Amino acid sequence: MTKWSAVIIGFILTVMVRAFIPHYEFIGLLVVGFIVGYIAHSGTIGGLWNAAVAGALGTIITAIIFIFIVTFGGSLTGIFGGLVGFTLSGVTSLMEVVKQLIYYAIVMGITGAAGGFINSKNKE
Repeated sequence: MTKWSAVIIGFILTVMVRAFIPHYEFIGLLVVGFIVGYIAHSGTIGGLWNAAVAGALGTIITAIIFIFIVTFGGSLTGIFGGLVGFTLSGVTSLMEVVKQLIYYAIVMGITGAAGGFINSKNKE
């Protein structure tokens, strides 16, 4: 049911949206979700599923990149400061990641379903 080629393309586009156009993140996620749903060629449910998986994967990878930047960024002693800061804010960071995970999956899933629906209509 998961078309990994569409999910990987969606994941890359999601990370690009998050990195380069954070002010227009909602619109970017709508567009990326539609593209993933259309590429998946699996109908409405398949488009929804693939776009939601791409959004979730993009959220997880950007969270991991953020953790590495916070932990290892800075000067030579930045490792210790980053680890302490990350440990203190661990629960808050985890809740933020879960919130973003749900947000990305819902937004991209809805437009992925629309893209999958349009693609399924083109086949007939």
